[in-house]
Amino acid sequence: MSIMSWLADQRIEEAMRKGEFKDLPGHGKPLELEDLSGVPDDLRMSFKIMKNAGLLPEELQLRAECASLENLLAAFHSKEEQGKLGRKLTEKKLRLEELLRQRGVDSSPAFAQYGEIIRGKLDRG
Repeated sequence: MSIMSWLADQRIEEAMRKGEFKDLPGHGKPLELEDLSGVPDDLRMSFKIMKNAGLLPEELQLRAECASLENLLAAFHSKEEQGKLGRKLTEKKLRLEELLRQRGVDSSPAFAQYGEIIRGKLDRG
């Protein structure tokens, strides 16, 4: 244990003895931990920061829009509406493919694995 870790532990223990943590929100309740096991290690921090800020990467937004459009396509019976939605879906998919190619993500095995998990969640949602 480094001197800094030891010093931090000492200060935490001292604050606990003084009761400085008793009025914190969630005191006495179990922690709500997020399961990020499906997110590759190298993407976890950026994922967490973006999630806390209420942001989604553009590729996830595009995937969600594609899933919504596919559901809408299945619901419409009008050929005209299906044509409009089909064109919009094609545009979104092309944009997604181009974005992934530009970022070099389309060939990343970690991203492919993560992508499968996200697609599964979007399909179920």
